[in-house]
Amino acid sequence: ITSVMFRSSLFLTLVLLTTLCAAQNEPLKSEQGVVLTSSNLPIVVIDTRGVSIPDDPKVSAVLKIYNRGNGTRNFLTDAPQFNGYCGIEIRGSSSQQFPKKSYGFESWNINGTSIDTSFLGMPSESDWILNANYTDKSFLRNVLAYQLWQNMGHYGTRYQFVELILNNQYQGIYIFSEKIKRDKNRLNIAKLSNTQNTGDELTGGYIFKVDKQTGSGGSGWYSSYLPYSNASGQKIFFQFEYPKETDITSQQKIYLQSQVFNFETALKSSNFADTLTGYRKYASEKTFIDYFLVNEISKNVDGYRISTFMNKERDSKGGKIRMGPVWDYDIAWHNANYCEGDLFTGWAYQFPCTDDYWQVPFWWSRLLEDPLYKDHLACRWKNLRQTTLSNAWFDQYIDSIAGQLNEAQARNFVQWPILGTYVWPNPWPYPATYQGEVSALKLWIHSRLSWLDTNMPGTCTTPVSNGIAETQATFRIYPNPVSDYLSVVGYSAEAVLTEIAVYNPQGVVLMTKENSQKSAGEWHESFDVSGFKPGIYLLRISMNGKTHTQRFIKI
Repeated sequence: ITSVMFRSSLFLTLVLLTTLCAAQNEPLKSEQGVVLTSSNLPIVVIDTRGVSIPDDPKVSAVLKIYNRGNGTRNFLTDAPQFNGYCGIEIRGSSSQQFPKKSYGFESWNINGTSIDTSFLGMPSESDWILNANYTDKSFLRNVLAYQLWQNMGHYGTRYQFVELILNNQYQGIYIFSEKIKRDKNRLNIAKLSNTQNTGDELTGGYIFKVDKQTGSGGSGWYSSYLPYSNASGQKIFFQFEYPKETDITSQQKIYLQSQVFNFETALKSSNFADTLTGYRKYASEKTFIDYFLVNEISKNVDGYRISTFMNKERDSKGGKIRMGPVWDYDIAWHNANYCEGDLFTGWAYQFPCTDDYWQVPFWWSRLLEDPLYKDHLACRWKNLRQTTLSNAWFDQYIDSIAGQLNEAQARNFVQWPILGTYVWPNPWPYPATYQGEVSALKLWIHSRLSWLDTNMPGTCTTPVSNGIAETQATFRIYPNPVSDYLSVVGYSAEAVLTEIAVYNPQGVVLMTKENSQKSAGEWHESFDVSGFKPGIYLLRISMNGKTHTQRFIKI
């Protein structure tokens, strides 16, 4: 009660101060002489009215966002798009050493109660992140991972670049993003309350992670299986993320721990690769493949062992352990000078620093002992390299974001003059310009992709289009029989409108992807059928009005 009264009293004081200052413009000149009056990016203004921001708990603040939208320039003389309140705190673990801090905040009402709010076109929710990306001088590394995960067909954190003014001081470029949460518009898994402790309700949904216990870390449990490198007593620690530590019940804790134990035990067993009784019984193979690819493309030195999120849906909705969403890639993509993070060669899952406490779970090496998993990985890689993971896509995306940030980066690096200097854990050399940072990132990615092309394990026997025009649209599906996900590869000499549906033998539609426009050439779709019962199913595809049907077997 005392805390609530304090929040309310402080907010009423803030309202009074806001009213007194309404006729005045905020001072915009920073200690480094940066003057911000307008930007091509949205402008976020946060004022705690003299209260220092701690790591925890959140403190009250006035929040304003200036955003005309549609690429229109934003001015601080505009009426703000949003004018309200928030609770703000410093966030992060090792990043707290930097002078430019990252923040977590909740949108609050005047009484200090969290309320769902839509910001910058993103779906309404209450929890948000302002990521400083101080050590990543390109500002691109986190959003590259988020975007890849989205492009692969998963929920990935939505984001917008903004410029931040905090307590009348210019702070530079930030990534305004969603916090990973269970929500119908974020990680859309079943809601689980503390009264749901039996039956199908108990089986999901859950979010858990492998991470440090600093920052946003919490309680959890140790794996029953050691990482391969454990000479210093290293163990794998899983943390409860959803339900929250304060909400999760003992029954729910026991259930989630048992499911992870069953998965790890199956993966350790001699028949681990069996498609019915092995690890696929408990885990979604596709998400493990895609998570592996994002971590390996980025050569993420923290990959698999820190900031690694997983989730489990309710059994009636699939029920298997899934990797993701991806999170925390600011020292990936050639931005770490230790543990081979500076090399474009080698595997991130084979983490070389055996004396580091935070080690990679045994999962990833074990999965690559499964010939079928390796072949699925090879096919996924081969197909994505033509689209989402092509050199051209990376170049276009990076150039697009860098162009968007070109004006604001000049101000950012006046406020934080770190170009050409070492910031932990930057590898040498240190480009002296922003464009140099961007060019170095692109060059490293090209080298990394080439190395992966040569060294990706497995064999993909699925033919890939050679660019020769065909007289009609064709498609194929694989693998068949299928245990986890079914891939559809189509080819047409011209653009086609597709409708794809999966039916059971009784003719009931189970999944659809309708009115999808495909460009000329080869295109790809995939369906997660891991939740289907074993049996025979039909995939029906219509391309420009012509319908084709193929049968597949779910094992």
